Amino acid sequence: MPARRGANRLRKATSRCYLSLGSNIEPEQNLRSAVAALRERFGEVQVSPVYRTAAVGFQGPDFLNAIAVLDSDIHPFALNDWLHALEIAHGRDRRDASYSNRPLDVDIIYFGELVLDGPGDFQLPRPELHHAFVLKPLADVAPDFVDPIRGVTLARLWAAHPEHDSPPQQVDLEL
Repeated sequence: MPARRGANRLRKATSRCYLSLGSNIEPEQNLRSAVAALRERFGEVQVSPVYRTAAVGFQGPDFLNAIAVLDSDIHPFALNDWLHALEIAHGRDRRDASYSNRPLDVDIIYFGELVLDGPGDFQLPRPELHHAFVLKPLADVAPDFVDPIRGVTLARLWAAHPEHDSPPQQVDLEL
């Protein structure tokens, strides 16, 4: 009986998650649709300002990027699978090269304070913090969050970022 109660407690536990959202194919429509799906599944979702950035690693249209903050009630691997299904539902071909146009790209940047490596390239926290299009919106929504690897706040990480004085262009888009 005690093991069952423990398992029930784990099932009901939630973790604060920070997701990176990006799109350069019909980005306004795809980002709005993705946030709506996140809200339908997870409830309240806080969204950062949206930023426009050039494609990284290939020639293509500019990306629109944002951070979504939600409380997940599922394991990070299950959340990752759910997010991959969301990408596919928006037209992403996961067989595409990692540097290509995308209708939707969603990555878990933080899952609470968890540090974890998993199958494929799964890694928490995600290593993309060196990109201003990830770090700037993270610092906007969670400036006091302490990175579990570096031990400093997102505000301090952004203040030290090489692009701090020339941040990505903010876009007037309500998600």
